[in-house]
Amino acid sequence: MIKKTKQADQELAEIKKKLSEVQNELKRFIEQSNKQQLELILASSRKEMANAMIGYVIEDAQNSLDDKMVKRCDMRDKCRTKFMEFLEKNAESLRQDRISSEAIMENRSALSALRAHAPHKKCDICFTEVDGLFDKQVGLMKSLQIYDPCETKVVDVTAIPEEDVVAQVLEPVSNKTRIQILKALYYDTKTFTALAELTGFRAGNLLFHLQKLMGSGMIIQRHEGGDYMITDKGYKVLLMINEVYGNLNNK
Repeated sequence: MIKKTKQADQELAEIKKKLSEVQNELKRFIEQSNKQQLELILASSRKEMANAMIGYVIEDAQNSLDDKMVKRCDMRDKCRTKFMEFLEKNAESLRQDRISSEAIMENRSALSALRAHAPHKKCDICFTEVDGLFDKQVGLMKSLQIYDPCETKVVDVTAIPEEDVVAQVLEPVSNKTRIQILKALYYDTKTFTALAELTGFRAGNLLFHLQKLMGSGMIIQRHEGGDYMITDKGYKVLLMINEVYGNLNNK
C-alpha cells in the first residue's frame, strides 16, 4: 500500500512537472505572440505616420514652389519638375529609422550639381527656395531624432592615402583666396575678369590659384577663355568644409 502511494505521488509529481512545463511554454508563446503583434502594430503606426508626414511635406513643397518660383520664365515648369523630384526623394528618407550624414551630404551635393547648370541670374531665387525647403525637411528629420549631424561612429581611416589627400584636397583649399573662388563659383559661373575683381588679384597671381583648383579637379573652364565653374568634387569639398566648420563652432 505504501509502495503504491509513493508511486502515485511520483506520478503526480511528474504530471505537475509536465503541466508546469506546458504552462511555461504556453506563457512564452503568448508573450512572443503579443510581442510580435505589438511590433506589427507599431510598424503599421510608423508607416501611417510616415505616409502622413511625407504627404504634408510634399504638399508644402508644391505650394511653396508655386508661390515663390519666378513666374515669367520659360524653364519654370521643367525646373519645378526637377525640384519636386529632388524634394520627394529626400522626403522619402522620413520612412527610415536612421538617416546618415553621408546620405544628407549626398543629397546636398545633388542639389548643388543641379545649381551648377542654372543658366540665369534669376535662377538664384528658385534655388534659394529649394534650399530652404530642403533645410526644412532636414530640420524635421532632426526633430524626429532620425538624423543627427553630430553623430559619431567608428570609421576605418587606415586606408586614407595621405599624399593624395594632401595633393588633391587639402593643399588646393589651404589658401583663403582659393576658398573665396570656390564660394563665388558655388552660386554661379564667373569670368576671369569677375574673379579678378572679386579677389583683387592681377592676372598672373589669380591664374596661379585657378590652376591649383583646376589641377585638383575642383573647378573647370567651359572652354578656352570661357567662364569658370565649380565641379561636383568642388561642391562636395566646399560643403564638407562648411559642415565641419559649422559643427566645430556649434560645440
